[in-house]
Amino acid sequence: MTILADRSSAPRSRALVFAGIALVGGAIGMAASAVFVRWAEVGPFVSAFWRAGLSIPFLWLWARLESRGVPAVPWSRPVVFAGLFFAGDLIFWHLAILNTTLTNATLLGTLAPVWVALGSRVFIGEPVSRATFAGLALCVAGALLLVGSSLGLNPERVFGDLCGVVTSLFFGAYFLSVRVARRTMGSGLVLYRSTLITAAVLLVVAAALDGHFLPASLAGVGALVALALVSQVGGQGLLAFALGHLSAAFSSLVIFLETVAAALFGYAFFNEAITGLQLVGGIAILSGIWVARPRRSGSA
Repeated sequence: MTILADRSSAPRSRALVFAGIALVGGAIGMAASAVFVRWAEVGPFVSAFWRAGLSIPFLWLWARLESRGVPAVPWSRPVVFAGLFFAGDLIFWHLAILNTTLTNATLLGTLAPVWVALGSRVFIGEPVSRATFAGLALCVAGALLLVGSSLGLNPERVFGDLCGVVTSLFFGAYFLSVRVARRTMGSGLVLYRSTLITAAVLLVVAAALDGHFLPASLAGVGALVALALVSQVGGQGLLAFALGHLSAAFSSLVIFLETVAAALFGYAFFNEAITGLQLVGGIAILSGIWVARPRRSGSA
């Protein structure tokens, strides 16, 4: 009986390992978006639209290959909500960037895992373990160390700070929606359909608030293509895959990994220094994710 149990647990263990690797890859892909947005030569809402719009043909191909020989799956409300929530996330993230400091926007955006942990049981019937809450606390402390030295409160930036909080609420809701959608759909189909919704919303917002859709050079075009392929297809795609195997609460900790990766990208591409406190913060985040990791006996 013990041998049989060990054999039955082996596929799950491998799935958790692959999902964990996908989560790390997704964090790196999503963090790279900040680099590509800086190089895109268009406004923030237009770049958000191109991120979604240019990824659609590739996501369609992924969904098509994934669904070969599988009965057609109807649209579902979680997929529609995922698309709407991700559009809201990008809109308010860019509003936060424009109306407060990047540090404030980043820190407030990292509140998303808090909302996911608090809402998992209530909204999607997924309990959250004490280990996950402990890991989340470590990650929040690490995020404070990463950006805390630059954090500042200013009455003139209240709107931007509120937009940062709203960003985290939308991203948290996105995690919960994708987690539910992945119970009945493959990752490619979930991301393809939700991105259609996201692109449609962002097209309207970009036309109203930015207007200028084309970059001035081929370098700008390349940045937009990279934004779509690396951050949307790669980053969000790997996250959608991971959410089919890992709990929403644990998967949401990818946001903190994204903060660490963003600091490394800033150091590599923009000569942004990494202080000793930031290094300690990064270690705290990695420690928190290790504490919250899923065990064989159940998900995180």
